[in-house]
Amino acid sequence: MFRTLGATVLLLKISLTIAYRPVFIYHGILTGADSMGHLVNRIQEVCVHPGTVVYNFGRFGGWASLINAWHQVQAAHDNLKLVCDLHPDEGINMIGYSQGGLLGRAVLQIYPDHCVKTFISLSSPQAGQFGDDFLHLIFPSLVARTAYELFYSRVGQDTSVGNYWNDPHHPDLYEQYSIFLPYVNNQLPSVNSTQYREALLRLNRMVLIGGPDDGVITPWQSSHFSFFDQKYNVLPLEESVIYTEDWIGLKTLQESGRLHIIERQHVRHYQWHRTNDVIDDVIMPYLD
Repeated sequence: MFRTLGATVLLLKISLTIAYRPVFIYHGILTGADSMGHLVNRIQEVCVHPGTVVYNFGRFGGWASLINAWHQVQAAHDNLKLVCDLHPDEGINMIGYSQGGLLGRAVLQIYPDHCVKTFISLSSPQAGQFGDDFLHLIFPSLVARTAYELFYSRVGQDTSVGNYWNDPHHPDLYEQYSIFLPYVNNQLPSVNSTQYREALLRLNRMVLIGGPDDGVITPWQSSHFSFFDQKYNVLPLEESVIYTEDWIGLKTLQESGRLHIIERQHVRHYQWHRTNDVIDDVIMPYLD
């Protein structure tokens, strides 16, 4: 009897050792948990990841995704904490798609003892957003050139898009009015600046995924923390101040081999989480 029990315990220990960490998924703008269903199924069905536990964040679907970013981040933090409390030892992995990648990153930054080991940002506006194509999906009558008049106001800052709208022609207004992105990127100092950086340095790995055919994130390099200058040139990450001055730890992560920047061509924005070969190539290898 005791020999059988010992073998059972041994098998249980082995199964726990080789099991894949649970995954927390954060959906994009104007969608919801249902839109991430294909990604959830793919993670759970692929032969090397069968049965992986997936937590598909279900709040702020549809038009509710336009609510102020800080409000969404705090609510998502509460959900993530519940998940971390369930997995205090092994930790979890996290995938944020589109807006969900930016807000998910902020969730980690306000959660100093989070349990996330690998954070995957899937085509997300980490350095901000500025472009007509994206804008017209949500605000058809606005154009990028004049959108700052709305977004850089108290009313505009009640919207998530306004919170990360980064107009390269009006950096002074961006810093004056934006209540979210310049703070989570530590461009503007706050009482939480140190925590925002150290929380990201808790990660074993940060994976930034994007590509030139995305068609929504503008510039697409924002998915890699790169952005326009005032002449519409995109400054490479390694030449940007957020990197050179290591505002949120990107340089430290890269120098320690924990920052992975992936560029994938011929993938439209709505295909990243719905195309098997893309999922298998750029997401699955980083889920451990």
